[in-house]
Parts: sequence; structure tokens; C-alpha cells
Amino acid sequence: MAKTNIDRVVENLMTIQPLLYINLLKPVKTKTILPLGALFVISELKKHNELSMSEIGRRLSMPKPHVTGIVDKLIFEGFVERVSDPNDRRIVNIKITAKGTKNLFSIKKVISEDLRNRLSKLDEKKLEILSATSQQVKEILISIFNEDSHNFNKSEQPQ
Repeated sequence: MAKTNIDRVVENLMTIQPLLYINLLKPVKTKTILPLGALFVISELKKHNELSMSEIGRRLSMPKPHVTGIVDKLIFEGFVERVSDPNDRRIVNIKITAKGTKNLFSIKKVISEDLRNRLSKLDEKKLEILSATSQQVKEILISIFNEDSHNFNKSEQPQ
């Protein structure tokens, strides 16, 4: 049976993901005390400034108890803080601190420097191809996952 385009894309993406994890994210573990899940939480908070526990879990596809454990550790380390919603004091959101922002910046810097070193070994033609195709892949994945997120949000609404 011949492979379809979807089969090839699935195979390629399933190959790319471990390559990125092993070569980009795993080395980060030696540069920080934080687990990867905590880095993902901090990154989301940096993007959105302030989120509820439920919203963090939804955005990262993590169960709320898992998010709570991560956030508790991040609070202990001083990377995030709990803040009350000024309109409804029953609502408590999580916000990144200056220390959390600084830590995230330094980790991203380590990843970027490592990646730049690896990419500098490529010739200009391969860099052009990688630049164009990675931009296209990024845009396509964002459109796919934003659509899925939009559909997910709709399915959560009460009927």
C-alpha cells in the first residue's frame, strides 16, 4: 500500500519531535533546576502575563492537579506568584515574577546559543531552505492547533 501525504507528514513530524526534544530541550535540564513542565508553565505565563490554573492546564494539555504541583514548586522558587482577581477575589490567577522572567530568558538564551552553534555549520543554501520550510511548518502547525484549540473551547461550552 502506497503512503499518502498524510502518512508521510505524520512520519516526518513523529521523527522531528524526538530530535527536537533530545537535542534542544533535554540539554536544558542540565542548566536549570526546573523540570520541562515548569518551563512550559513559565513560558505560557510570560506570553499571557496572568492565567488561572485551569487555563494553564488547558493551554498545556495538563491535568489541573499536575499544574497545581508545578505551580506550587514555582511559587516556592519565586518564579511565579498567586494574585487575586481585582473584580472577583474568589478567583486566583498565577503571574510570572521578575525572577521567573529572568530565569526563562537565560534558559532561552542557552537553547538559542546551542542551536545557533549547530546551525552555523550549515551552508547558506541549506540555511535558506531551513528558514523557509521551518517558517511554513510553524505557520501550518499554528493554524492546525489553533483550529483544534478553537474546537476544544467550543466543546467545553455548556449546551
